[in-house]
Amino acid sequence: MIKIRGLCKNYQIGEKPVVALADINLDICAGEMVSVTGASGSGKTTLMNILGCLDSPSEGEYILDSEVVSRMSKRKLASVRNCKIGFIFQGFNLIPTLTARENVLLPLVYRKTPVRERERLAGEALELVGLSHRAEHKPFQLSGGQQQRVAIARAIAAKPPLILADEPCGSLDSKAGADIMRTLIEMNRSGRTVILITHDEKAARNADTVIRISDGRILMQK
Repeated sequence: MIKIRGLCKNYQIGEKPVVALADINLDICAGEMVSVTGASGSGKTTLMNILGCLDSPSEGEYILDSEVVSRMSKRKLASVRNCKIGFIFQGFNLIPTLTARENVLLPLVYRKTPVRERERLAGEALELVGLSHRAEHKPFQLSGGQQQRVAIARAIAAKPPLILADEPCGSLDSKAGADIMRTLIEMNRSGRTVILITHDEKAARNADTVIRISDGRILMQK
């Protein structure tokens, strides 16, 4: 599903060049669960942003579903992000003025999914994460774990084949974090490719493949 060769990402901070990623080579199969782990500043989130087509590499090649990402138009990239990738962020990124159901509906509206179909998909996604009974609650009325479940429902409602989760348990207590990990594992078992960005070694061990990054380089992959 994913093939990366010689990928580098460089930034310029003032006059100082910063190497965020250096010579990354990676293959991820459809249906695989992969953890990318490493210390803060190691390059994990930069890699996720590139995998999610939110950022572009300075050098190298990223192939997603047999298509070279660098050759995609802006419209095509937007379509890939909306249809092929579900994003789960540590900060939830829910819209506070919308209910749980409305937050889950939002990407389906952007996809121009017919009204009845998007209502059905949103309902199914909330049911899957165990929050159908809280569908009309706004984020401030939900616990941190429940807000993250809404974020997961939003990510999976359109049934994207690839889920990118950036520290999805980082701001949760241990019980809520364990519940979220079980949900991600269940999604993977249902056939979705899941890439988990985490500094939590215990969470990382749930994956089929663990990739350790340090100073923008892959130190280990097993």
